[in-house]
Amino acid sequence: MTYEYTPRGVCSRKMIIEIDDGIVTDVQIMGGCNGNLQGISSLVKGMPVDEVIKRLEGINCGFKGTSCPDQLAKALKEATE
Repeated sequence: MTYEYTPRGVCSRKMIIEIDDGIVTDVQIMGGCNGNLQGISSLVKGMPVDEVIKRLEGINCGFKGTSCPDQLAKALKEATE
């Protein structure tokens, strides 16, 4: 399944997530801190969706109250509801 998500409150503009049988198989994040987001995308590939959510949910970037990793967790929650 491919899921597209528009992050809120962060620098990134769009997330495209591929999920197959409860496993994250690919993540593309447009905008934001390119190197960091490439690293996050690479690290979560092959992980179960629930594990990614558990690890990334609640991470903040400065005083924003959210972050790109937190937004990825929100996207995965929405995609699997």
